[in-house]
Amino acid sequence: MYGKQTETAIAALSRLAEVWDGGKTRLSASDIARERGLQGPFVAKMLTVLSQAGLVDGTPGPGGGYALARHPSKIHLYDVFTLFEREETSNLCPFGGGVCGKGEPCAIHHKLVDVQTSMSQLLRHTTFEAFREAYQDRGLRPVQPGGKPRRKRESYRAPKQGKGA
Repeated sequence: MYGKQTETAIAALSRLAEVWDGGKTRLSASDIARERGLQGPFVAKMLTVLSQAGLVDGTPGPGGGYALARHPSKIHLYDVFTLFEREETSNLCPFGGGVCGKGEPCAIHHKLVDVQTSMSQLLRHTTFEAFREAYQDRGLRPVQPGGKPRRKRESYRAPKQGKGA
């Protein structure tokens, strides 16, 4: 439902929310990238966009870094989503706007609109305070990079048959 830019921006902001102390603690793009298992240059690019949008404050040089521009309870997921994504119900239709928009909607149109509405409400009502509260008040810690169990990718192809089998 959203792309890599939005995902990375939310990951970066959530980390800044976790360490929120009024803006005193600042994290570098490379710190955030390492802690979230992301690529440093891409995180830096997203932080620049977030800074231009007024969601983070960046301070260059030694002792610099990034902090949220305001309290995590004042930044909604929707604020980030709208920087990188377009909110359109036509994006959900498997046939595109050319089919559902003309005549009767497709068989699953109304269900997809309900999903879009629920997602929009979640984004509009959820703030980054949820991350601060979980990390600082309840002691929950995010999974560290490499902390997830890795499974060997299973092939969907039939097993190869040997000669003479």
